[in-house]
Amino acid sequence: MPLALCCVSHSPLLDLPGPERELLDDIESALDEAARFVREFDPELVVTFSPDHYNGFFYKLMPPFCVGTAASGVGDYGTHAGPLDVPAELALGLAESVLAADVDVAVSMSMEVDHGTVQPLQRLLGSATARPVVPIFVNSVAVPLSPLRRAVALGTAVGAHLAGLGKRVLVLGSGGLSHDPPVPALATATGPVRERILHGGTMTREQRDARQEKVIEAAREFAAGEGPSQPLNPDWDRRFLAALDEGRLDEFDDWSNDWIAETAGNSAHEVRTWAAAFAALASQGPYRTALRYYRPAPALIAGFAVRTAVAEPGLDSDQTRRRP
Repeated sequence: MPLALCCVSHSPLLDLPGPERELLDDIESALDEAARFVREFDPELVVTFSPDHYNGFFYKLMPPFCVGTAASGVGDYGTHAGPLDVPAELALGLAESVLAADVDVAVSMSMEVDHGTVQPLQRLLGSATARPVVPIFVNSVAVPLSPLRRAVALGTAVGAHLAGLGKRVLVLGSGGLSHDPPVPALATATGPVRERILHGGTMTREQRDARQEKVIEAAREFAAGEGPSQPLNPDWDRRFLAALDEGRLDEFDDWSNDWIAETAGNSAHEVRTWAAAFAALASQGPYRTALRYYRPAPALIAGFAVRTAVAEPGLDSDQTRRRP
């Protein structure tokens, strides 16, 4: 059965005051086109590769990858709060298959996911519970990080397993591209912030509201060319997207974590969710990208991109690489 792919950037600022209407309308148009692609494909199952922003995973135990056999949204930034429709046996079988393919992956039977997982589900499917979903956490924030090539290996193993399910599966990657938002870092966090990224705990409404205001203010500063965040890097973003569009996933073998952070910002590591998703699709052979949207969006503190893709059996690898 076929696989299809949709990768999108996410941002809590899509639903918060601040970004100009023209920017939001442009991005919404691209997301609407991606949602039409998803509706036409009509997936029976969605498998997400997504990061976390210290809402479900903390330094008390930080795996590089984790498959959820049950999951709930934490409800940050107005996204869905409560259980997702996760088929437990199918998710466990996926994890076992990935382990058998020599990719180390953890399993969570009570995964908590944030807007990085839930926002794309809501935008593309109408609601976070519209389809059965298997969430796969890809650590993209908490150092030390695995190399980008390991995300490709993860996606390849996942795709090989999905091909045998006999279902229409949508592979969804969420995150990136170049961006450097105010996410706490272990090296500099102190006091309650450090305690949270180490041990977690449920945030109060007041704490979430305070964090939301901090994000809005950081976006205002960044859009005005102020503040400590590293600038966006559209050239890097386009280089990354071109490698995906042309099927050159082996290019990521030499992309070091230090280089990614220095060139595109600390949260640019979220592109490993895209790399994993495209590797899952590539495990079925050559593919064709359809929707290709990209826009540097300082008001969202992100290089914002959307891609859709499908397997194309009649296309050979050389043709994939040559496509403009």
